[in-house]
Formats: sequence, C-alpha cells, structure tokens
Amino acid sequence: MSWIDHSEKPPLTYPEPGTELCELTDIPAIGGKGFVFGSGTDRFPMFVIRRNDEVKGYHNECPHVGGPLDWVSDQFLDKEKTHILCATHGARFRIDNGLCISPPCPGALLTPVAVEVVDGKVFVGSDHSAAANSR
Repeated sequence: MSWIDHSEKPPLTYPEPGTELCELTDIPAIGGKGFVFGSGTDRFPMFVIRRNDEVKGYHNECPHVGGPLDWVSDQFLDKEKTHILCATHGARFRIDNGLCISPPCPGALLTPVAVEVVDGKVFVGSDHSAAANSR
C-alpha cells in the first residue's frame, strides 16, 4: 500500500494575472519568496525564485507527496543556491524549468506560474501554459 496520494486533484486556482506580488528588491538577488492566495480548497501557495534580474514562479508543492517545498519561510534554494530544494525529501529541481534531477522523484516537474517584472515590481503573468511550455 502506498502512502502517496495519487488521486486526481482539482484544477489549480491561479492568482489573477497582473496581481502584484512584491518589489523585485524584496527578493534576494539569488533567492526566493513565497506567497499564498485564497484559502481552503481555493488556497494557492506559490513562490518566486530570483537570479539577479530573472524571475521564475512555481506552485509551492512537491510533486512527490504534495507538501510545501520550504519548511523555513522563503527558503527554497539549496545551500549552494543552484537548485530549488524540497526541504522534506531533499529532492533538487532545476531553477530554470522545475525539473527534478535527484531522488526521490527524478524527472518530475514543478508546476510553473507565469511571473514577470515590470518597473521593478514582480507580477503574476497571464500565460501559465507558456511558462509550462518553456521547460
């Protein structure tokens, strides 16, 4: 018997496109910041990783067991700051495309969230499918 829930999940309720998340400078030059929208079944946790002027957004859910990736607020990167790290299982994911490159879930993907920087502010983008296709 498996303890991992593989049942069908309801569709994600992304934040509205154009929702302001924060100032770019609120995220360390190489670091991350988490955000939560909604509550209950409409709850949507996400995070943004910044590498200088580049940002990537992902749903804050490990594809292995579904829990959050950070166990300390806004701590999404490994010690070397080269990969996203699941604090529960130690799985490492590429920052640029969310691909898991280590056990326990190699080949799994984080769910992308489109984000963009406009005039020094980070916003939710409008095309999450394009973010997924950029992998």
